[in-house]
Amino acid sequence: MPHTSRRRFMQFLAGSPLAAAGGSALAQTLLPKSRLPDPLMWAPLEAERLIKTPKEAINVFDFEPVMRQNVPPAHFGYMASGIDDEVTLRANREGFLKLQLRPRRLVDVSKVDMSTEILGTRVSTPIIVAPVGGQKSFHAEGEIATARGAKAGNHLMILSTATTSSVEDVTAARGAPVWYQLYATNKWEVARAMVTRAERAGCPVVAVTVDRSGGRNQETLFRLQRTDTRECAGCHDRSSLQANMKRRSMYEGLDLTGLTHTQSSSMTWDFLKRLRDTTKMKIVLKGILAHEDASLAVRHGMDGIIVSNHGARSEDSGRSSIDALPEILEAVGGRMPVLVDSGFRRGTDIAKALAMGAQGVCVGRPYIWGLGAFGQPGVERALELLRIELHAIMQQVGAPTLKHLTPAMVRRA
Repeated sequence: MPHTSRRRFMQFLAGSPLAAAGGSALAQTLLPKSRLPDPLMWAPLEAERLIKTPKEAINVFDFEPVMRQNVPPAHFGYMASGIDDEVTLRANREGFLKLQLRPRRLVDVSKVDMSTEILGTRVSTPIIVAPVGGQKSFHAEGEIATARGAKAGNHLMILSTATTSSVEDVTAARGAPVWYQLYATNKWEVARAMVTRAERAGCPVVAVTVDRSGGRNQETLFRLQRTDTRECAGCHDRSSLQANMKRRSMYEGLDLTGLTHTQSSSMTWDFLKRLRDTTKMKIVLKGILAHEDASLAVRHGMDGIIVSNHGARSEDSGRSSIDALPEILEAVGGRMPVLVDSGFRRGTDIAKALAMGAQGVCVGRPYIWGLGAFGQPGVERALELLRIELHAIMQQVGAPTLKHLTPAMVRRA
């Protein structure tokens, strides 16, 4: 019987369009592979052998399966999901494969200085802790653990509007001012109140997210939600937006009447002018991917840009942030700092963006994996691994300081 089933299966394959397209496609797609591709054949990544401590981590990816074990399925799915077919989620990683770094030799790199200043904030590294909401969904200490982990490596930190810890407490845990990321909603009074509170807490910069203008089909989240045996209503009151935001610190005391979501579908440049007249904080636009919008940002007097596709969580255009970065840099022409996020997992990824002209790189999922796996020590180790990798590649390309990372060091494959 097994032989008959196998013969019928092979007859089905022989008559399929895939087989007609070519044997190599068939072999790559359906047939068992004789061995794993390099380098896994000699350095296997065995997901079932989870690390027990942060120090055991060899790279940031080691934290993800530990987090998957620790965190409820729905919460993990929220972190892991992209949109629709998750083409952009894959593109964010594949984009780095199109770029090569050019090693240089006979340069004194016995001392490497990764320190930099970004919009008046002096930090030891260009690696920035990106805003990620709802961090108590991943660990009981949430953003407080992240802030302490960022403090250990003197990383600039951007706090999400959807934080589960107050901006005041996070600032205290970081031991220095943090930037504030704004989901403005379609109600001006909400945005004004949040910005006023952040400024009062000492935040020097507000990063206005401009890419959450509509709904999103987070299929990975929805599928993992179905496997979660908990009763979500025990923690999440979906009866109204006001009730749903009750656990989010920045919404405390705000009137959300008339709103059904926190998106900013009505935002225009007029909103940013109004915001400029309201706050003394510097204004950075997070979510710019087209040179036309970058040019408008300069024209409207913005202070900076974060090139971002929201970690592939806002749309599935298929365009990676690293692919969009060159045209933004060209449009800006050095008139404002340009940061970038989405898909950064390695020191080489970070070095490529810095060499192209970005002044800083924001990372999200890597430190969240560390947070979900081990709390603050996991955050510290994940960020430390990225610093170690960046330090090493700067030595290899002959860059003792960040200013020595230049476009000449990057080639398109």
